[in-house]
Amino acid sequence: MSASLSNPAQTLPETIATDEIIFPPSDIPSDEPPLESSLHLQQILLLISCLNWLWQDRQDYFCAGNLTIYYSPRQLKSEYFRGPDFFVVRGTPNQPRKSWVVWEEEGKYPNLIIELLSDSTAKTDRELKKEIYQDTFRTPDYFWFDPHSLEFQGFHLVDGTYHPLEANNKGWLWSQQLELYLGIHEERLRFFSAEETLIPTPEEAAQSEFQRAETERQRAEMEQQKNAKLIAKLRELGVDPDTL
Repeated sequence: MSASLSNPAQTLPETIATDEIIFPPSDIPSDEPPLESSLHLQQILLLISCLNWLWQDRQDYFCAGNLTIYYSPRQLKSEYFRGPDFFVVRGTPNQPRKSWVVWEEEGKYPNLIIELLSDSTAKTDRELKKEIYQDTFRTPDYFWFDPHSLEFQGFHLVDGTYHPLEANNKGWLWSQQLELYLGIHEERLRFFSAEETLIPTPEEAAQSEFQRAETERQRAEMEQQKNAKLIAKLRELGVDPDTL
């Protein structure tokens, strides 16, 4: 995996020379199809939920799912727009948005995009969108995942070209932009820390904390019972435990 990183801070579209950025033909349909299945919706919500839980103390990012990105060089919302299934933008205020309008967001494009493959979108996700995210968005990290077949692949932008990421021994792929692994867990795409720990949902985190507290309560209770038996035994032997 190359250590080369593209700069996540993009300059404003109007200041970029026309020969430095590649826009796709304007006659390409930009309407995003509806989500293919409930699995697609669940997967998007899962990614958003986990990242927001992990970064709950941060205010310098924005993540969303199936939200329109407008990126017309003429600053027109009637042309050049896409709706990635999941994307993250770093270095921006974490606040609600109706859409992501590049020219209103300091020229920033997503740092990471994940598309969920389906029968109707797989070809576009693997080809056209990959080209747009590489040449126009210049998004450093691009992944796709099929919630049904579990096909999973990722790319990192090096010198303006996407290079496939090499999986670790668990089949996970490293995102330099998130500093997290992405991998399949129980047939869902999940985030993992650099230490290879699963990033939980808020519900999973709450359940884990409950179990930890319950284990601690049981341990304290057993210790209390053990001490009570010891005190009783000492008194049987005529020893006052309060004098020890």
